[in-house]
Amino acid sequence: MTVTETVKIIVVVFLLIGAFFSLVAALGVVRLPDVYTRNHAASKSATLGVMVILIGTFIYFYAAGHSNTRLLLALVFIFLTSPVGGHLINRAAYYSGVKLWDKSIRDDLKGKVKIRNFEK
Repeated sequence: MTVTETVKIIVVVFLLIGAFFSLVAALGVVRLPDVYTRNHAASKSATLGVMVILIGTFIYFYAAGHSNTRLLLALVFIFLTSPVGGHLINRAAYYSGVKLWDKSIRDDLKGKVKIRNFEK
């Protein structure tokens, strides 16, 4: 079964959107000021970028007559693990005492959470 031009255009749009979100994630990791905002960019934008690319790939193979369950499993795995991993990394950074960016950051946990300081 051949893939129609409409499906190819849809796939290219998905791939370009995914590449854009991955580029935004990379720029966020390089340009943002502290570990919390960098991790947010890496976990949210990169997850969305990879998921959109995988959806475009799945659409292409599905239109070509191949059902690829590995792509669906990869989508579910990335959707579940990447945001949770990013949250846990930020939580570990906060509990170990990594400083927040100074400008316009409101710390809702200040005074409510015991922070460990591992510096000597």
